Amino acid sequence: MNATIIVLVGALFCLLSAAAFGAMAVFGKLSYDEGVSVDALLLVRFGLAGLVLMTIALARGAFRGIPRGAVLVSLAMGVFGYAAQAGLYFSALTRIDASLVALLLYLYPILVMAGALLLGRERASRRRAWALGLALGGIILVLSGTASGRFNLTGALLAASAAVVYTCYILVGDRTTTDVPPLALAALVCTGAFSTFLVATLIRGTAGELTAITGPGWFWLAILSLVSTVAAILLFFAGMARVGPSVASILSILEPVVTVVSAALVFGEHLSPLQCIGGAIVLSAVLIVQWPHERISARRTPSQSVYGGENGQHEGRSVPVAAGVE
Repeated sequence: MNATIIVLVGALFCLLSAAAFGAMAVFGKLSYDEGVSVDALLLVRFGLAGLVLMTIALARGAFRGIPRGAVLVSLAMGVFGYAAQAGLYFSALTRIDASLVALLLYLYPILVMAGALLLGRERASRRRAWALGLALGGIILVLSGTASGRFNLTGALLAASAAVVYTCYILVGDRTTTDVPPLALAALVCTGAFSTFLVATLIRGTAGELTAITGPGWFWLAILSLVSTVAAILLFFAGMARVGPSVASILSILEPVVTVVSAALVFGEHLSPLQCIGGAIVLSAVLIVQWPHERISARRTPSQSVYGGENGQHEGRSVPVAAGVE
């Protein structure tokens, strides 16, 4: 196949992945509108996604040669880190607009950079200083007004906490999952997160909530799991293999844009002009961080491992470990 066509196809895959991750918040809110609880959503999402990804990973032999310790660490990342991030993210969606949640969560690339600087994994530079300053100013503008009149401090704190937890998850994964292929890592992380929500469901005695889910509720849960998790991760892998992690990470900036636009179309959410400016500044700072630059270590980062977005996809941009993000 012509090299240009390969690159174009790869870019298309990355953009489709970002769109799928970006629509996740909308699918989550549509599930809530059908009476689905946060606990049920998380249990079904990770149960279905984990099952599909694990099946694909086993079929492709993705677990061959992986040390047992690395497998256990990957599962633990899902049990503790990714489960916590997803819980915070989807809890925030019950209190504030999806657009605001998306912009607050997308602070994580900036926070990862700041953490890498503090840990001595990257060098300080004028460009990074500018990125940090822009992100801080942008987020102040984002929080300065209310989205659709539905600002809630608890919701904002939950979304910001999701970004912080995801940052820690990526920084830890950077040093502990280098022996695990991306597909295997995504499958293990989702499976680990599922086990957390399964135990929580059994302890709380909320399994009955699953029987109360309506047909439309199951439909949106299936879309969220298969489109915004499984398909998003696999599309990102396919795209990154064709265009490389740097280009893939830059294209993934479409993710929060899709969330903002789709939330406006479906729910009528609208950021104020000041918040739109703040969001644009935050994404500009992320673009500065994601743009190719020399790193102290050439090792793959967690972002390079897994998806994105809840990206846990993406991330060779710095692509998040097994995400989506979210």
